[in-house]
Amino acid sequence: MKAKHIPRIDIHDRLELKEALPLRTPYVIYIDPCDTCNFHCKFCPSGNLELMKKTKGRGRGPMDFEVYKRIIDSLGDFPDKVRVVRLYKEGEPLLNPRFADMVRYAKESGHCLRVDTTTNASLLTPERSLAIIDAGLDRLNISVEGMTAEHYRDFSGHKLDFDKFVENIAFFYEHKKQCEVNIKINGDILTPEQEEEFYRVFGDITDGISVERTIEYWPKYNEMQVDFDENVSLLGGKSCEVQVCPYVFYEMCINSDGSFSLCRFDWNHAMLLDAHVPAPPTPKKIWDSITLWNFQQRFLKKERKLMTVLSCPKCGILKQGVPEDLDEFAEEILDNF
Repeated sequence: MKAKHIPRIDIHDRLELKEALPLRTPYVIYIDPCDTCNFHCKFCPSGNLELMKKTKGRGRGPMDFEVYKRIIDSLGDFPDKVRVVRLYKEGEPLLNPRFADMVRYAKESGHCLRVDTTTNASLLTPERSLAIIDAGLDRLNISVEGMTAEHYRDFSGHKLDFDKFVENIAFFYEHKKQCEVNIKINGDILTPEQEEEFYRVFGDITDGISVERTIEYWPKYNEMQVDFDENVSLLGGKSCEVQVCPYVFYEMCINSDGSFSLCRFDWNHAMLLDAHVPAPPTPKKIWDSITLWNFQQRFLKKERKLMTVLSCPKCGILKQGVPEDLDEFAEEILDNF
């Protein structure tokens, strides 16, 4: 197998967050190319069409390209380059017909170091692959939802030609130039034999490969139809709950309609920031806002469990998916701010 066992989240070769805070510029900016999805995965609210109809601000579809350009242009307001523009948040990015243009515009802006995305790859045709590669994408994260067409129908409600799916990923890998490819699968739906098959099928057509575990990604999403073990972390280790959310100190999240969320797991857009900053809201105005600082400060004061109007008190990510534990350093970080 050519691929290395590397998770799709960037936890290797990184500066410890506690040493870097406060940041003048966010490390990662999530921009959602499209908030709808062609899959109906059991664990994800975006595939629940009835729920999306009832959720204010959701189901809008692809981001308008002019809105996107204004966002990218405004990244020049930051004193430093953004490390990663991540074209992904709630939906399937490749449902945006101008996805390759989005990649190219961000790359040519000079305002970021890298552009990446996460996709289910069902729309990754050879023609689309060449356009995305030519646009300069730096990393492609692929979520595999099963090892057979039957798996896909059961877990994601999608009819997939599995052999063609693998063939299309192999095509991208063969032509990828500098782009890093990373493939992961949900190990909870696999038998040991199927997990072995996963490594065999994809191990030579990707740079990084990993098996993840099901966790409660979407707080307050009560219709999840997948069992999960809250004692196991995303990457299969032992879970450990923290009080200080690391994500709010280095990420920014922009929805497909151009609105800003406090959290990238804000699937129902209950944590919007726009109304609390001077108009028009821009990424730098949001990053420098007193509203965001008050939000961060509550974590550093260990008040997460008291934030009952938000999703934070019962957030599964802060138990099963935290890249760095800042609890011990909260007071020191608060002093630095």
